[in-house]
Amino acid sequence: MVCAVLCSSVLAGSEDLARRASVTLEPPEITTVERGRPATVELQFRVASGFHINSNKPKQEYLKKTELELNPPTNIVIGKITYPDGQDQSFPFAPDEKLNVYTGDFAINVLVQPLKSVAPTNYTVHGFLKYQACDNAACYPPKQLPVTFEVKVT
Repeated sequence: MVCAVLCSSVLAGSEDLARRASVTLEPPEITTVERGRPATVELQFRVASGFHINSNKPKQEYLKKTELELNPPTNIVIGKITYPDGQDQSFPFAPDEKLNVYTGDFAINVLVQPLKSVAPTNYTVHGFLKYQACDNAACYPPKQLPVTFEVKVT
């Protein structure tokens, strides 16, 4: 009975950490762009204190990379998505191995280009940031953070 209570409290603590182990998106400003011309949207993310996520180019193939997937409206083209370089860090669970990770604040740049035929108005782009958060002792199940930003076409 005591073991069951201890195990359930440990599992509950792990679930609380997993919920906390998240990434947030700072509310992006509306980006104004002319029809037919490209513009860059900067998306600012923050990894919760005490956690890290793998970069977009982890050194080990088996690690879940951080990746932005976007679904633009018709007539808005998503061009190159530029990820920042990660930081090489060692952690207690693998002291002899360097992992390429993001911690704290980081930005992802997205090139958007409305077609010349698009009507001038505001368009909303939706998507997800896919990532896996870890702390110094464990990694948690992969998550998807909803991402939304607006583009004002003139």
